[in-house]
Amino acid sequence: MQDATSPRLRPLADSSTSSVVAGFIAMLTGYTSSLVLMFQAGQAAGLTSGQISSWIWALSIGMAIGSIALSLRYRAPVMIAWSTPGAALLITSLPEVSYGEAIGAYILASALILLIGLTGTFDRLMRRIPASLAAALLAGVLFKIGLEICNAAEQQPWLVLAMLLAYLVGKRLWPRYSVLAALIAGSLMAGILGLLDFTGFSLELATPEWTTPSFSLSSAISIGIPLFIVAMASQNLPGMAVLRANGYDVPASPLIASTGLISILMAPFGSHGIHMAAISAAICAGPEAHEDPRKRYTAAVWCGVFYGIAGIFGATLAALFAALPAALILSIAALALFASIIGGLTQAMSEPNEREAALVTFLVTASGMTLLGVGSAFWGIVGGLLTLAVLNWGKRQA
Repeated sequence: MQDATSPRLRPLADSSTSSVVAGFIAMLTGYTSSLVLMFQAGQAAGLTSGQISSWIWALSIGMAIGSIALSLRYRAPVMIAWSTPGAALLITSLPEVSYGEAIGAYILASALILLIGLTGTFDRLMRRIPASLAAALLAGVLFKIGLEICNAAEQQPWLVLAMLLAYLVGKRLWPRYSVLAALIAGSLMAGILGLLDFTGFSLELATPEWTTPSFSLSSAISIGIPLFIVAMASQNLPGMAVLRANGYDVPASPLIASTGLISILMAPFGSHGIHMAAISAAICAGPEAHEDPRKRYTAAVWCGVFYGIAGIFGATLAALFAALPAALILSIAALALFASIIGGLTQAMSEPNEREAALVTFLVTASGMTLLGVGSAFWGIVGGLLTLAVLNWGKRQA
């Protein structure tokens, strides 16, 4: 097992070309696969470009601090990332509340994560929600986003076709870079079709914008609790699993608590939460990052450095995505979530005795329904748990 607290820390001396490249690819993969979700959610909620820029800045700086500090502390490739399914959830739920209430919900979700980390009740709490229902919740949240590629195809069929082909070829030849291949192909096709508009693009530094949080029961239930559940089930659990699978026996509680604390501090600037990474962690924790497992922590450190650079130019990133056609943004978001949707549906139906409950969770969540001012993600998990309780009650009485 990897010794995560080995002395004589020398990040520069321990770095290699492969670890720097792995860190850059991990950063690039994260941004190209899901940054569009924040932009789409911000547009749907009517946020200003400054608020979207601050959102990106807060996430990036938070991830930079977390990845660098925790990787150096435990001498392991501890990767921190924003909540991609959480961003997808916000596309439908963020427009329903004021921005101040959304910030309050972010703080609530982060405080719950911090509490779980401090008390060490992470495993006990997650056992209360069956993995199949958590997976169904994730799939339901992402399903509507996945469907957007069909709507985009109606608007720009040649653009979507080029992106889909690039994604499939990339999936066959370079699985880790299939989304990047689709983005490059889509950008080239958009240029050929004259769909790019860079008139408002300029190189700008991000300016953090403070939003005073406010708290309401409806936003806590429709945003805060679903963000907490999705983050714990779809980010922190697989993120820890990646570390353990690669031989890094790092304690979970301090990592979870650290992400919760950083998320609370960055929430007033727009961050909806940072958590343990899974996909980018696999890039930095694998043998391609460094031949010596004891030095792979440097890949995560370099990724944190690149996170910081990207955060400083958050306004530029926001302007860049504003220059892209809507069909490209919708399509790349859908393609980036294919793997998550597949994984969610597969895990949701993996337990025969829980399939009905998982199906209820998925259908209610995917419906986008709002009941009593509360979004579908909450009612999906409630419906699934009630279904499971009724089915189990009947069996116990038999």
